[in-house]
Amino acid sequence: MAARTKARKRALELLFEAEQRGINIGALLEERIAAPTTQHPLPEYAVELVRGVLGHWTVIDEALTTYSQGWSLERMAAVDRAALRLGTWEIVWNDEVPDAVAISEAVALVETMSTDDSPKFVNGLLARISDVKATLL
Repeated sequence: MAARTKARKRALELLFEAEQRGINIGALLEERIAAPTTQHPLPEYAVELVRGVLGHWTVIDEALTTYSQGWSLERMAAVDRAALRLGTWEIVWNDEVPDAVAISEAVALVETMSTDDSPKFVNGLLARISDVKATLL
């Protein structure tokens, strides 16, 4: 598994855990940086992803709500929500990652960690975000 793929998975796990535990993602991130729960520290790119999502949280959630066509954020599966937030940040604010790669990676995450319908949903929504990303900056 490629380094960035592993980092995306760790970032998704952090976003998911914070939401499930009802705790602040920023506080959880800093806690995990200071005291990793595994023998491997958080990958640098996982930290960048989570901080990126945190820095643009409101815009990301507004975009996902606007373009999800009938699906509120609360109605989405928690794993899908986390993958969509990460994918949206990569598409809109990380010029190092091509949009197609960001979409593909988010789809791959939900293929293994979410519902059978999730890959199609995530792919479609992130493709739409990619189409309108200039309006989100």
